[in-house]
Amino acid sequence: MRILFIHNNFPGQYLRLIRYISENCPDVEMTAATLKSNSRKFRLMRVYYQPHRDPTAKIHPSLFSTERAVLMGQAAYGALKPLADKGYKPDVIMAHSSWGANLFIRDLFPEAKLLTYFEWYYHSKESDSDFLPGRIFDHKYYFRIRMQNTAFLQDLAAMDWGQCPTRYQHSQFPEIFKDRISVLHDGIDTEYFSPDASAKLAVNGLILTARDEVVSYVARGMDPYRGFPQFMETVAILQKQRPNLQVVVVGADRTAYGARRRDGKTHKVAALEEFELDLSRIHFMGPQPVHVFRELMQITTAHIYLTIPFVLSWSMLEAMSAGALLLASDTDPVREVVQDGVNGVLVPFFEPEVIAFKVVHALDHREQYQEIKDNARQTVLDGYDKRDLLPRHLSLICNIASGSAP
Repeated sequence: MRILFIHNNFPGQYLRLIRYISENCPDVEMTAATLKSNSRKFRLMRVYYQPHRDPTAKIHPSLFSTERAVLMGQAAYGALKPLADKGYKPDVIMAHSSWGANLFIRDLFPEAKLLTYFEWYYHSKESDSDFLPGRIFDHKYYFRIRMQNTAFLQDLAAMDWGQCPTRYQHSQFPEIFKDRISVLHDGIDTEYFSPDASAKLAVNGLILTARDEVVSYVARGMDPYRGFPQFMETVAILQKQRPNLQVVVVGADRTAYGARRRDGKTHKVAALEEFELDLSRIHFMGPQPVHVFRELMQITTAHIYLTIPFVLSWSMLEAMSAGALLLASDTDPVREVVQDGVNGVLVPFFEPEVIAFKVVHALDHREQYQEIKDNARQTVLDGYDKRDLLPRHLSLICNIASGSAP
């Protein structure tokens, strides 16, 4: 069987799957198409694509994301066409629906089965778009949100089958497509992300262990979608109460999701200006290798994970698997996994004083939270372990390749 993967930042969500297929299915031939700027390492044969220009500067604002997707799809089509001209024919195409790279792939490989990974479908109300304050709700806003789904709708119409990682994310898609999208998480490496009481983390000349008071925050960027402003206000409150507290932040100083600030500042810079902070006790580590994240989760006293109603981060489940005490926002994607007081602590997204109060209680009563931490790991073992989920992924691929519905 031949599988073609299409993902701008490959391997992305397919990392564990390609390893599993390589180890268990030596007869499967895998090829990956990805952006030319992608520097991630992987062993598959690869094809690079790159849009020849940016979207038109003065295009209708509602069409910006659509033109960007078309340019991306055109680039991927052009990069893969020489392979098709030489007779290359994949049996299954596994494509990530987000940026438009797979927009025209059905035209290039009409006989291939298309198994598409779907993360999100946008709504103007009761979703990510209207959760945060400050947005102007006018007709332009509604036009833009509706048209932002254009490329997704093309992918939904073209797919043979779809996959979505969580029930909450699946719930966002139109009813007419839901029956053809399997809810199947990518899987967590629970052996790698496991508790270790002897773990240590080197941070700015300090060696932190589980005996220290450590509060952690991890995200791709530092933006309101992941509650970064609320986290920083929480830290400002905590630092006044806990002189020995060390705060560790992993992630890039950029906006990974949502809109940038209108004043041009990053959310980190704005927070440092707004809140009174002891910078000697808050450590911005930037992006880090996965082993550093694991060590941080093994030694942290309280890991704060905040998210608006949006895509659930891998890092939340990995933190639970590694034995961290999770203090997470009381929002829909989190509630799918976390029960307050059972396998985590739910906190109000917009109330840093309450979050800080919960953190202080966890710092002062560590032994009371051990059962919650144990339950958190068991939750991941029971429902998100890659050892259980990867065989289901392979079974889904084989079913789609043979033309049978799951």
